[in-house]
Amino acid sequence: MQVPEDYFSLFSLERRFAIDKNALAANFRALQNENHPDRVAADDEQAKLLAVQKSSLLNDAYATLKSPLARAGYLLTLQGVDVEGVSQDDLDMAVLMEQMELREKVAEAPAGEAGLAVLLPIKRDIQSRIAAREQRFVANLEGDDLSSAKRVFHELQFLHKLFQEIEVNEEKRLGY
Repeated sequence: MQVPEDYFSLFSLERRFAIDKNALAANFRALQNENHPDRVAADDEQAKLLAVQKSSLLNDAYATLKSPLARAGYLLTLQGVDVEGVSQDDLDMAVLMEQMELREKVAEAPAGEAGLAVLLPIKRDIQSRIAAREQRFVANLEGDDLSSAKRVFHELQFLHKLFQEIEVNEEKRLGY
C-alpha cells in the first residue's frame, strides 16, 4: 500500500461528499485484510511497525469517510480550510437560537419512558435539518463558496451533537 494522496484515493472513491458506502466498506475490508499486522507477525520489528501504521491509517481513513460530519470536515481541510478555528463569522445568531429552542424542547420532555414519544419527533426534525444542511454544504462546496461551506459545517456539528445527546437521553430513560 502506497501513501495515498488523500483518504478518497486510498479507497478508490471520488473526492466528494456523497460516496458509495458499500464500496467504501468493501475497499476497507480488502485493504485491511491485505495490510493486517498478523500477515507480518513472523517478520522483523520494522515490518511489524509498518503494518501497524498502515492499519492505523486505514482505520482513521475509514472512520473519517464513513461519518458524514467527519467527511465534510475532511473535504474542507483538503481545500485548505481550518475547520477547528471558529470565529464569530462562522456562527449565525439564528442558528444559535435554533439550537437553544431545540434544546428547550428536549429539556421539556417528560421524565421516564413517557418522554420518548416527545423526543422521537424532535429527532426526526433534527435528521431533516441535517439532511437539508448537508445539501447546502454540498452546494457551497461545489460552488467553491468555502466560507459558507465552513459555516454550514459548524451548523452540522451543532445538530449532530444535539442528535447524539438525545440518543443518550433516550438510553438513560430506557435504563441502558
